[in-house]
Amino acid sequence: MTEIPWMTFSHIIMLGLLLGFAIAHSGLAALRPWGESKIGARLYRVLFALVSIPLATVLIIYFFNHRYDGLQLWQVQGITGIKTSVWILSFISFLFLYPATFNLLEIAAIQKPQVHLYETGIIRISRHPQMVGQVIWCIAHTLWIGTTFTLVTSLGLIAHHLFAVWHGDRRMQARYGEAFTVVKQRTSVIPFLAIFDGRQTLKWQEFLRPAYVGVIGFTLLFWWGHPWLLQVTSRVQW
Repeated sequence: MTEIPWMTFSHIIMLGLLLGFAIAHSGLAALRPWGESKIGARLYRVLFALVSIPLATVLIIYFFNHRYDGLQLWQVQGITGIKTSVWILSFISFLFLYPATFNLLEIAAIQKPQVHLYETGIIRISRHPQMVGQVIWCIAHTLWIGTTFTLVTSLGLIAHHLFAVWHGDRRMQARYGEAFTVVKQRTSVIPFLAIFDGRQTLKWQEFLRPAYVGVIGFTLLFWWGHPWLLQVTSRVQW
């Protein structure tokens, strides 16, 4: 068997971790109607979190600790404006990644978790904002780090979120039927496409919500604590 010089074992481990997370996360999402009928919406949300959060934490720590593994494809960190561009892209990505923060009480299972059919706010821009946010995050961090490990990780994350686009639409269609068909016709997966072709109208007042202040605050906090987070994760010997 021909060896690939840049393909360190960490690349294989990361692909395995991504696959395991994707199966668990999407699998539990698919089983949600059945699971809620057996144990209730709140308990199923707790189960979902108990599986997803530890797997996501392992992924994040392993990525931080191995992000410079493999071949260095490019090095742009010394170029003026690159760092600022990466932070701006990362900031934008968080605005797309965390629309679920609008329902924190449901996430924590304090209120009964529900599946919502939205056609407002960021959904006017893209029907799958988390996919858009993940793609932007991957582009920014792959540009900044420039290694094969980061590229492989980003491609894996993007592949999972593209699958989630199909999987999410399929689940919403099964749940809402014709009502979702109408929403699907008036929205787009590609950002701003439905707005550009006249199917949707952007209403800026819908973004004037406390939840967006929370997302902005979280992003700024993450920016401030980023060096500390890297130091903490480096102590984990993975």
